[in-house]
Amino acid sequence: MRQLCLIVLLMLPAAAALADFTAGLQAFDAGDYETALAEWRPLAEAGDGEAQLALAGLYMQGVGVGRDPARAAQWYLRAA
Repeated sequence: MRQLCLIVLLMLPAAAALADFTAGLQAFDAGDYETALAEWRPLAEAGDGEAQLALAGLYMQGVGVGRDPARAAQWYLRAA
């Protein structure tokens, strides 16, 4: 029982991160790039590779942020 509780507790942050990424994706799909950026940035800064790729794409295309290929490259490198 103790092991099951530990497993559940360890999975909670991952589930929360997935929810935040999904919220960002839904915002992006709805054209709300500011919310997408707000959802993805903390995840990306915490090391989430999907969020890092998403931010790189925003900066590369200039969607919701100023187009900045250098910043995009930094996020692509962090995701790698």
